[in-house]
Amino acid sequence: MRYKKGEMKNKLTQMCRVSCFSFSFFCSLLLASCNSQLPSVPDRSDSAAQELSVAHVRRSEGGKLQLEIDSPIIQKYDRPRAITKFRSRSGVQVKMRFFDANDGHMTASIYADSAISFDDRDKMEAYGNVRVIDYKTNDTVYLQDLIWEGTEDRAYSEHPVLARNGRRVTEGDGFTSDGSMENLQILRQRGVVEFNDE
Repeated sequence: MRYKKGEMKNKLTQMCRVSCFSFSFFCSLLLASCNSQLPSVPDRSDSAAQELSVAHVRRSEGGKLQLEIDSPIIQKYDRPRAITKFRSRSGVQVKMRFFDANDGHMTASIYADSAISFDDRDKMEAYGNVRVIDYKTNDTVYLQDLIWEGTEDRAYSEHPVLARNGRRVTEGDGFTSDGSMENLQILRQRGVVEFNDE
């Protein structure tokens, strides 16, 4: 089959138009079938950037151990601010141990259901069934929460506390200590009860 001059060009142009129309029609059908039901990307701004299970963290300064933390779960968040969450699991609490800067001996332990470290402020808060054990005095202090501020070298709570030393139980409405948990004090004491061995 022979084409006259110009016929071939017209046939090719016509085939191109049909092909372009078919492609456009196919794309329109494809997009229409989606019906604007494209899956959305979930917002991960409140998700942990990192998560560890059964972790042991050590903090030292000048080569001297200051603090150890054992936590069933550690979650590191970058947004909206840099924080680290320590969480309990299956009844195993978060455990923090404080050490004397001079001789390296353990001075106190803290147990809690959860804790949050504000990485940019050298601050940590412990919540839920908080228990502080002072190894120098053998005091055990039971609290709802505890706030530790490293820059101010102090730890405190403004909620009711119960302290036990041997047979003596002290109740109060607050707690304060230095940052290394060595000088524990019950604030606004409401009473002291001493139990006999009988």
